[in-house]
Amino acid sequence: MTPLAIQVAEAVTMVHQRWPHNARVGLILGTGLGHLADQVEHEAIIAYDDIPHFPRSTALSHKGQLVCGRLAGVPVLTMEGRSHLYEGYSADEVTFPIRVMRGLGAELLIVSNASGGLNPRYASGDVMVVADHIHLMFRCPEAANSDEQRPIERIGRNVAPLYDPALVERSLEIARRENFVAHRGVYVAVTGPNYETRAEYRFLRRIGGDVVGMSTVPEVLVASQLGMRVLALSTVTNVARPDAPHIVKAAEVVSVAEHAEPNLRNIVQGIIHSVT
Repeated sequence: MTPLAIQVAEAVTMVHQRWPHNARVGLILGTGLGHLADQVEHEAIIAYDDIPHFPRSTALSHKGQLVCGRLAGVPVLTMEGRSHLYEGYSADEVTFPIRVMRGLGAELLIVSNASGGLNPRYASGDVMVVADHIHLMFRCPEAANSDEQRPIERIGRNVAPLYDPALVERSLEIARRENFVAHRGVYVAVTGPNYETRAEYRFLRRIGGDVVGMSTVPEVLVASQLGMRVLALSTVTNVARPDAPHIVKAAEVVSVAEHAEPNLRNIVQGIIHSVT
């Protein structure tokens, strides 16, 4: 076994000692979206500090705990907060929880994030269902198999899409039924932690981005590599207007994400119901 595989096995063993069940779904709750964990029937709550090799989250509004339990009767693992490359973690450390979730049985990953809008048709508080991404972090996790030579970015090329098309369509259907705005779009991943300049906003829009954020893509790459279905949901917390710039504050981002959380919750609960 590789050193990474040994570390994953140690983390899985520890979580199984506290929660002796197999998960079906893994949830990652991003900025301002932690209240979704309140909908889970808690069976165990484990601080990241207690899980061997698990990265600690330092970002604003990220609690840093793994909630184990059931949502709509489905066994789920819910991460209240994540780690980021801008916190000083490597790509392997950021994606370590995904490997642990898979080791605990999760076959579906639902990941959420807060993002800045690039598409002028979007508004603060809208939800975007990620259909594709542009990876500008320039760092990738190692392949699960140490003998694997191809870059992890090639996972998904000429095969199934990284973001499950059926889950994307189902999410948009739920939004229409519940009468709130949800878009299908492209997520641009950058390292951060700084927000973008006006020139960078223009560039990211021109290359095809609809929103920009500082997470999600490394986790999605590993989940796909491990054979998990993936759904990614992004809350648009502000919309870039390069010719009329506005100073974005972290507290404002959290506030808008929290306001939009019920819409995200509707999608997540609807998707969970569909896998039962």
